[in-house]
Amino acid sequence: MNRKNLLSLFCLLSVVGANAQSTDTSFRTYQLAIPSSNLQSTMVAIPAGTFKMGSADADKQKETDETPQREVSIGAFWMGAYEVTYDEFNAFFLDESISQNTAVDAVTRPSSPYIDMTLGMGKTGGFPANSMQQYGALMYCKWLYKKTGVFFRLPTEAEWEYAARAGATTVYPFGNDAKELGNYAWFKTNSENRYHKVGEKKPNAWGLYDMLGNVGEWVLDQYSETYFTTIGDKANNPLIEPTNRYPRTVKGGTYQDEAKELRSANRTKSDPVWNRRDPQIPKSKWWNADAPFIGFRIVRPLKQPSAEEAEAFFQKYLGED
Repeated sequence: MNRKNLLSLFCLLSVVGANAQSTDTSFRTYQLAIPSSNLQSTMVAIPAGTFKMGSADADKQKETDETPQREVSIGAFWMGAYEVTYDEFNAFFLDESISQNTAVDAVTRPSSPYIDMTLGMGKTGGFPANSMQQYGALMYCKWLYKKTGVFFRLPTEAEWEYAARAGATTVYPFGNDAKELGNYAWFKTNSENRYHKVGEKKPNAWGLYDMLGNVGEWVLDQYSETYFTTIGDKANNPLIEPTNRYPRTVKGGTYQDEAKELRSANRTKSDPVWNRRDPQIPKSKWWNADAPFIGFRIVRPLKQPSAEEAEAFFQKYLGED
């Protein structure tokens, strides 16, 4: 599949007809039942719209990879109100219907972690899943798709920033003053160098918690220093398609970061050093041994792809490097 066809495929994931569950669940916030568990995940309805993406010229903390600011249009989708928790990820990890050695449900079980990826910071009871590579996060999405028949994925970088801003044009979703950040985020000043249970801080205007701080969040895009030049102005659902394992883009900042790293426009690129302690040869696709500060949240496009298009998407992102 060539690059042009891949881009067309991604657009189709947002524009082809919705499946049956979309009819049952009108476009409003709803509770997603997590398979193989008694857990539910709140999925927030994010309306379609247009926004200014990136850092404005007036932002004195802007970095070169955040400019020039662009007008971007985004289709409607649902986004998890919270970062995916360990409890939810474990429903996938412990699902006995899947195995690395079989094709049941067309997914494989995550490899067992070789160290305590939480570093003692907490697992069950609402702590964010962490330390997985983008591959692991997308495999969770594929598992949800296979179990529910509904297509889930990671957000694009543009979708993530659109949702994080929640209609705001300021440096942070709540304004320009970083002094208020402690009400909305866990970061270097207040985190005590550890992540915290999801949802303990205030949400943004669209009801999304921990978009800033706590754990950084994977998005779909290949990281590019020239992202804004590449997508151009008035882009529609932009995506920088992945061509290499590194670097991919992470958004939101982390519990280890200073306030300026939690700005809505800030961008982080993945680093192979996050997996330096991995003893496996070749190194694991599932885990980042030295990245307890990385997690993810999921989105569900309002318009669902066909089964063939969904399979092509997962093959693109989960195929061999």
